[in-house]
Amino acid sequence: MPTQATYDDANLILRLYEMRRDEKLRQAREWFAAHCVASSLEELLRIAPPGSPENAKMRMVVSYWEMAASFVTSGVLNRELFFQSNGELLFVWERVRPVVPEFREFMKNPHAWHNLETVANAYIKWMESNGPEAYAAFQQSVRMAAGGAGPSAHAEAGKAGA
Repeated sequence: MPTQATYDDANLILRLYEMRRDEKLRQAREWFAAHCVASSLEELLRIAPPGSPENAKMRMVVSYWEMAASFVTSGVLNRELFFQSNGELLFVWERVRPVVPEFREFMKNPHAWHNLETVANAYIKWMESNGPEAYAAFQQSVRMAAGGAGPSAHAEAGKAGA
């Protein structure tokens, strides 16, 4: 049974949104949506080589959503309220999910991006409980955004509550 969202939850959601408006993070999110599409760690490292500006952008986006997810997994932020306004987390998860096992092995850290994964999986269940075909349609929109990288890719993320 979900707990009732509080004013503190709402204020944290607003703070997370305000952080997403930061110009550097906006640029990183735009780059991520348009270019960060990889099916393996090797491919991700070609797209965003260590030490490159692209790698910094990728890390900024993923670490932002890992941090936001940690608020949910730790119980600091109401999950239901978070799901209602943060669909971009699921977009990011769909983009990095194929590389997670290799990334964890490479980093020797089985918990890398664990909060992101945990919240994304709960988000998927929540989404499906509200509309059985919603997640499949969302995945399709992410695949379409990957095929047509550019401003429309970010728009697809925005449709998901970004």
